[in-house]
Amino acid sequence: MERIQIIDAKNHVGQTVQIGAWVANKRSSGKIAFLQLRDGTAYFQGVVVKSEVPEETFQLAKNLNQETAVLITGEIREDTRSKFGYEIGIAGIEVVGESHEYPITPKEHGTDFLMDHRHLWLRSSKQHAIMQIRNELIRATYEFFNQNGFVKIDPPILTGSAPEGTTDLFETNYFDQKAYLSQSGQLYMEAAAMAFGKVFSFGPTFRAEKSKTRRHLIEFWMIEPEMAFAHQEESLEVQEQYVAFLVQSVLDNCDYALHVLERDRNVLEKYTQLPFPRISYDDAIELLKKNGFEDIEWGDDFGSPHETFIANSFDRPVFILNYPKAIKPFYMKPHPTREDVVICADMIAPEGYGEIIGGSERATDYEYLLEQIKTHGLDPEEYAWYLDLRKYGSVPHAGFGLGLERTVTWLTGIEHVREAIPFPRLLNRIYP
Repeated sequence: MERIQIIDAKNHVGQTVQIGAWVANKRSSGKIAFLQLRDGTAYFQGVVVKSEVPEETFQLAKNLNQETAVLITGEIREDTRSKFGYEIGIAGIEVVGESHEYPITPKEHGTDFLMDHRHLWLRSSKQHAIMQIRNELIRATYEFFNQNGFVKIDPPILTGSAPEGTTDLFETNYFDQKAYLSQSGQLYMEAAAMAFGKVFSFGPTFRAEKSKTRRHLIEFWMIEPEMAFAHQEESLEVQEQYVAFLVQSVLDNCDYALHVLERDRNVLEKYTQLPFPRISYDDAIELLKKNGFEDIEWGDDFGSPHETFIANSFDRPVFILNYPKAIKPFYMKPHPTREDVVICADMIAPEGYGEIIGGSERATDYEYLLEQIKTHGLDPEEYAWYLDLRKYGSVPHAGFGLGLERTVTWLTGIEHVREAIPFPRLLNRIYP
């Protein structure tokens, strides 16, 4: 007898098979017991009919506890009533691992409780769907950049300097020297782009911010492409093509997960329509002030309500272009006709999910970059290697960073970004 996974049930209709699974839920109606089964690939229903199995098998089915591990034997058949489309008519049940008083029951639980039980919460159908979509975004990321001639480069996680400023760094002792958990691999990717032309990294980043908003994590994964001989306009085109590719990949390959999450496919399909709209920082400030926002002035960074209003003014992701120099990192290229702004853009997701991409064209002038490093209170000696990139064959180059977890949050339509990472390192919740 062949042992299969639930996801492959469609290939075994009419066959008797064995499946290793956990009991996610159960119900019975006198002469029939229904088991909701999961095996890590999918969920589907097992049906035990009293008249078709020994009495002890039927009683066992009725008394199985939530999350009991079982080996199920039975025949795969079509089930047109379910979204999954298949079920198993159970003939035999073998208990592999018992479960008693499983803490996460079908009732409603608060976020704090679920976070404290994250190691078990991952088993839920909603979390399963979120992680399936997260996995698809990772797969599609590699496909997109490989198809477009990018080389994967892995920057260090322990670094000696800060690309985004020093106020939110995690400091560690590195053999009696100061080192920091990486905020971003961008500076290293600039070096890699000078060697390979088009590169991308995909790795963990850390921000030491004591934030409990729904948008922020202190550890998250970021995709950071960098392109030599490229200006900002070319980078923006890559950004929107990449995001549209991710959305289409989810639509093509995650239909069941979207169903579980009750995510409207028609809404997501709008996000594949290119080009995405664009608005300058100047016009965005004017738009906000015209619509009653009195808490924002030119030179301020946008908060969550501001980004949400701007995004809601469009029906797709929107680029906000050319922010004030004073609120952006030191490495961004100055605007050619204005002293007060830099050549950069943030992509804001619709539906109130905020910034999912930040990017810019990079400064290429050695003296200007050295001046900016000093102006930002950074030590030029620590950035000597970065300045070298402007001494030996400097070229126009641009890049961006996309936050994976916030993108997952947006595409899945979930409320809280902390649901989009398997084991988040949260304040007061440090997993081993």
